[in-house]
Amino acid sequence: MADSEDRASQGAAEGETRGTLDIAGIMEAIPHRFPFLLVDRVVDLIPGESCTGIKNVSINEHVFQGHFPRHPVFPGVMIIESMAQTAGVLVVETLGPDARGKLVYFMSVEGAKFRKPVVPGDQMRVHVKKERQRGNVWKFSAEAKVDGTVVAEATYAAMILDS
Repeated sequence: MADSEDRASQGAAEGETRGTLDIAGIMEAIPHRFPFLLVDRVVDLIPGESCTGIKNVSINEHVFQGHFPRHPVFPGVMIIESMAQTAGVLVVETLGPDARGKLVYFMSVEGAKFRKPVVPGDQMRVHVKKERQRGNVWKFSAEAKVDGTVVAEATYAAMILDS
């Protein structure tokens, strides 16, 4: 597979499978950085439609110092943020190079459900689907899975703005 720079310059039409973005491609697409970058890789990217973000949850995550030291559980708000960052990558890859670095602001989160704890050692796969878009407002649905089991789900709206 081509590296992220080659993919970014090639572009992809809406509905055309783009494939995979590595961490460098993700960091080109969205402004988040350590310790708040919560997507390690994006796969199955179809601009204008959907993608899957992968988050490898490690005991070295900053949040585990206090949530909870003897029983580490990845916070639900971080799962939701991982969903939003994955959606942000989908937006940028849909809109093209001019959208790189734009900010994605939450407008609403609805129907969030947390079905099973996410713990260190888990690989969380965040499946994001664009529901609709009107101007700079986008609506998404997302499911987070670990080993094929749904651990969280939500629908949310976001506004895309210049950084």
